[in-house]
Amino acid sequence: MPDAYASSSSRRTVAGLLTARRGRGGRLHWTDIFSYAYLGLGVVLMFGPAVWLILSSFKTASGLLEFPPTLLPLGQIEVNVEGYEKPLPLYSVTEEDGTVRELAQVRRIGIIAQMVDPSDPGVTIKVPIGQREAVREFRVAWENYTAPLQRFNFLTYLKNSVVVTLAATIVTLLINSMAAYGLAIYEFKGRNAVMLFVIGTLMIPITVILVPVYLVVTELGMINSLWGVILPGAATPTGVFLLRQYMLTIPKDLIEAARMDKASEWVIYWRVVMPLATPAIAVLAIFSIMWRWNDFLWPLIVLNRSEVYTLQVGLNAFQGELDVQWHFVLAMTVVTLIPVVLVFAFLQRFITTGIASTGMK
Repeated sequence: MPDAYASSSSRRTVAGLLTARRGRGGRLHWTDIFSYAYLGLGVVLMFGPAVWLILSSFKTASGLLEFPPTLLPLGQIEVNVEGYEKPLPLYSVTEEDGTVRELAQVRRIGIIAQMVDPSDPGVTIKVPIGQREAVREFRVAWENYTAPLQRFNFLTYLKNSVVVTLAATIVTLLINSMAAYGLAIYEFKGRNAVMLFVIGTLMIPITVILVPVYLVVTELGMINSLWGVILPGAATPTGVFLLRQYMLTIPKDLIEAARMDKASEWVIYWRVVMPLATPAIAVLAIFSIMWRWNDFLWPLIVLNRSEVYTLQVGLNAFQGELDVQWHFVLAMTVVTLIPVVLVFAFLQRFITTGIASTGMK
């Protein structure tokens, strides 16, 4: 009952917010119009590209090249014509007398299209391309999703990305939390200097350290290995700073009480500090999943065999020297977005609490 009441109260609050008016008698004020227009513009700018991406991922390769572009996935109708092996595209042709006929195009030579009437294919009609318009229908190109999974070994890329993301996130949380525990709980000379050094590494561009890190990975024999992608970025200054700032808010009395009970430092770290730092750990987990799932440059450098490609590197395989298979790229991009959206949806409640408590901006 309390949950149902809270849910009902929340719905009433949202409904009251959306229907609130500043004008007298419940009428719209100019500030209401401005607010709704501003919020509507924000929604379009934020979700418009995502909607366009999803709808375009269901278009055919030719549909993506149409100009002017269409929002919905529309496909040109093709008809079987007697005497022709393959189906021919259907066009609506406006003749000189204003009548409109539906003709099938056999071929196009320059600005002239050779067309036939499907009911009378024996006569070839020459039509300027400016007098025809493609006859289209709403058509969802599911093959954009099924073909890469069947023909391009995309399931292997998906598995590799899941392994890299999960393993890297676990290692990152473990290493960063240990470093943050030492810098937040222990008091020693030079602690602030060490923290400043960690924060200072944020100003070093990744391109500066690519060659040294690549040489280290090569010496360790981790080229064309998923561990070569997982381990180099395990310790992140952002994660150390976030967790350290949160651990500073944990009362020292809890640590001293645990030590008086003769708890080891590992027990204090694992059973006292880590449970209390759950909001910050959840925020770092979200960041780590996004970083590793969307990482492209480093896997592209380390991985040279297709069987160890991650999703982002696999997407690059659809881009040839002279042609780009945009219908496959868009469809697989949508697939790569799904895990990140799900993780963010389930863990978003920790973001505000974690960031507010750590002092990040």
